[in-house]
Amino acid sequence: MDRGLRRTRLVALAAVVGLGLTACGGSTIKDKETKAGAAECGDLRIAVNPWTGYVSNAHVIGLVAQDELGCNVTYPDVKEQVGWQGMADGTIDTIVENWGHDDLVKKYIDQQGAVEDAGLTGNEGIIGWYVPPWMAEKYPDITDWQNLNKYADLFKTSESGGQGQLLDGDPSYVTNDEALVKNLDLDYKVVVGGSEAALIQSFKSAEANKTPLLAYFYDPQWFFSEMDLVKVNLPEYTDGCDADAAKVACDYPPYHLNKLISTKFADSGSPAVDLIKNFQWTNDDQNLVSTYIARDGMSPDDAAQKWIDDNQDKVDAWLK
Repeated sequence: MDRGLRRTRLVALAAVVGLGLTACGGSTIKDKETKAGAAECGDLRIAVNPWTGYVSNAHVIGLVAQDELGCNVTYPDVKEQVGWQGMADGTIDTIVENWGHDDLVKKYIDQQGAVEDAGLTGNEGIIGWYVPPWMAEKYPDITDWQNLNKYADLFKTSESGGQGQLLDGDPSYVTNDEALVKNLDLDYKVVVGGSEAALIQSFKSAEANKTPLLAYFYDPQWFFSEMDLVKVNLPEYTDGCDADAAKVACDYPPYHLNKLISTKFADSGSPAVDLIKNFQWTNDDQNLVSTYIARDGMSPDDAAQKWIDDNQDKVDAWLK
């Protein structure tokens, strides 16, 4: 269907539904926006952290805010910690996928009161160490951390100084890897590989060339639909086993990912505050948008628009 015609029909339908809701006494975020004295959306500054899944969250929320609420949306590229600081100093309004950061919660939420929890995204996060499929097939016991030292020589590189290499991602990512290597007495050196794209390319090359690779990785992640990476089983996570960052000797916890907003933005009256709080979707939703971006080469906005067009019921629920 022609997008202009579709939009016209949707507008007409929205008008009819809107009349019905008014008659029944219901209201939506958009209704609240248009009431006399209500705050306009104005600027909405969504921090963008350096991984594709986050970009997917940001541009879906941003496009809905722009098209449905009239917000002027910008996407400052910042590292995770810098985004928290930006919410405190007034240059960032929201972080739309937060991976824990207990130290930053204590500083900016508990102590300063400059940041607020805006609820769960619906995404469940997993961090761990992975090997390419060929390695798990050839060395099936390599997925037990207690056998890693036996294979350390396989993972030696020019950067690991005679030890096995554990490849990490962006330096801003949540990681306990230095402490884990030390506390589990592993003959490995953590080497920073850089971006998400660099990690993915490393896995692609390792699988294609049958070269050894042990690397930090995470889910939700679109790349799992392309390659069945195999997770190494670290000592089981239990509550509090990671309380002392220097003494961590257990696997990463499951992460119930959440959203954050600056307190100033929360008190602004912007209709985008409720949109962000209402936003929830699944790992599959995020991975689909991320696949459009990373594998299919779509722009973040085009990928977000495709998902929105196919999931209007979910978007409508965020706007109630």
